[in-house]
Amino acid sequence: MDKFKIWARIDNRLIHGQVIERWFPYCKSKYVIVANDELAEDPLRQEIMKLAIPNNIQIFFTKIIDLPTTLSQITKHKKQNSIFVLFADCKDARRAFDNGFKFYILNIGNLHYSPGKKQVCDHIFLAKEDILCLKYLKEQGITLDFRCVPNNPINIKIDEVWI
Repeated sequence: MDKFKIWARIDNRLIHGQVIERWFPYCKSKYVIVANDELAEDPLRQEIMKLAIPNNIQIFFTKIIDLPTTLSQITKHKKQNSIFVLFADCKDARRAFDNGFKFYILNIGNLHYSPGKKQVCDHIFLAKEDILCLKYLKEQGITLDFRCVPNNPINIKIDEVWI
């Protein structure tokens, strides 16, 4: 798997225009894994999302616990490339990490507002459990990257989130 570059992103919207038009080309990803338990069991939503994906990109849907196996299956027979992994929330990214999916940078792209969440920038609202989760991942050596799109600067300092 060393020949593959892994891109991990949290975005509660999962597949949408920003990811397709900006992140996939930036990362040169030909493989996308959506790691989400609910979506892995919803063939209708999967088909709808597949309609948005360009033909030159392969998409896989998997449960969090099956992510390392899915990743292994992709890398076993494929040529060198990058793999873009999408999570709907911080909890899923941590579960994947704790279950053996190793990544070194986590892009936090979009987390919608809901009651009790703190706004840390235009596109990210964090609940206390999100902050604890991200803090845990940072303590594990993961670099946290808060950007909607790749050509934007990282617009918050992680230490501001912990306050």
